[in-house]
Amino acid sequence: MLSLRIVGSGLIGTSFALALKGKGYKVQMHDIDPDIARLANDLVSGERLEKVDLVVFALPSYALKMVINDEYQLNPNSTFMDVGSVKVEPIREVEMSALPLERFVATHPMAGREVGGAQSARGDLFQGRPWIISPSPQNSPDALQLVRALIEDTGARVVELAPLEHDRALALISHLPQLISSLVASQLLEKPQEWIDLAGQGLRDTVRIAASDPLLWREIIYSNRREISQLLSDFKADLDHLIASLQEKEAIGEKVARGRRGAARIPGKHGGIARAYTYLPIVIDDKPGQLGALFNECAAMKVNVEDLSIEHSPGALRALITLALSQQDAQTLSAHLISIGWSVHPPRN
Repeated sequence: MLSLRIVGSGLIGTSFALALKGKGYKVQMHDIDPDIARLANDLVSGERLEKVDLVVFALPSYALKMVINDEYQLNPNSTFMDVGSVKVEPIREVEMSALPLERFVATHPMAGREVGGAQSARGDLFQGRPWIISPSPQNSPDALQLVRALIEDTGARVVELAPLEHDRALALISHLPQLISSLVASQLLEKPQEWIDLAGQGLRDTVRIAASDPLLWREIIYSNRREISQLLSDFKADLDHLIASLQEKEAIGEKVARGRRGAARIPGKHGGIARAYTYLPIVIDDKPGQLGALFNECAAMKVNVEDLSIEHSPGALRALITLALSQQDAQTLSAHLISIGWSVHPPRN
C-alpha cells in the first residue's frame, strides 16, 4: 500500500489523511508546530515512515517556498502535490526550487469549513466535492495518475483546470465572496448593538464566511491579487450604478433579478443541478432530546434531510426547526409527524 507524508497538519491535511487511512494508506503527519503534528498523528494513527511515495504540501501557498527544498531532499524519489488556494504562484516556486516540476502536481480541493485545525478534520470532507488538478506540460504521466487516484479515493470528483484559469475561477467563486462578506460584516462594528440583535438569517448567511482566518485570507488574496483586482473593479462599477439608480424602482428590481438569475447558475449538491427544496417548519419544546427524537422520526420514515435551520429566541420555551426536503419527503414527514402529535406547520417552497 502507498505511503504519504503530509506537510501541514491543519484541516485539509488531516482530513486528507483520515480519508486515505480509511482506504488502507500509510500516513505520516508533519507540522512546524510539534504539538499540532502530534495531535494530527494521534487522530489519524500516523506512522513513522522513512521514505514515502507521495509528499503532500497541505499548507498555505505562501509557505511552500519555506519547505520545498528540505522536503525534496528527504524524499528525492517521491511524487509531490499541493492543496493551496492559488496555482500560478506555487508552480513558479517549484520552478525556482530543486524539485523537478515533472514530479509536482498542483491541486486544490474545493472543500473546507469555517473552523480550521486538525481538531476540525473530517474523513468525509471531500466526499462528492470537486478537487481541481492544474497539470503542467512537464508533469509526468505517472505523477498525474498517482495524484488522480489518491484524490478519487477520498470520494472527491477530479476537475482539470489550467493554473491561470484556476486562479481566475477561484477569484470569482471564492476570493471575491470572502472579501464582500468581510466588508459587509465590518459595517456592523460601529452600529448600535440593539440593531444587530435584530439580525435574521439573511445577514447570518451573508457574513458566515467573514469568520474565516484573517491571516490565511490575507495571504490568499495577496497571492491572487491580479485576478481579484479586475473583479473588484467590475463590482465597484456595478455598485456605483446601483447607487446612481436608487431613485428608479425598475433599475433596483433589475439588479435584484440579475442576482437571482446568477444565483440560479450555482450547482446543487455534488455538482448536480440545483434542486428546489420544500421547507417544513416544526415547532419543538426547548428541552433535551427533542432534536434527536425528530431525526429518529425522519429516519423511521426514510426521508432525506438536505439542510436545516434553527431559530430560538433567548428565554423562549420553544424553538422553530425548518427542514429542507424534497416535496414528496416533506409531505410524507409532515403527515407522519402530525399523526403522532408534533407541531408541524404548512410547508413552503
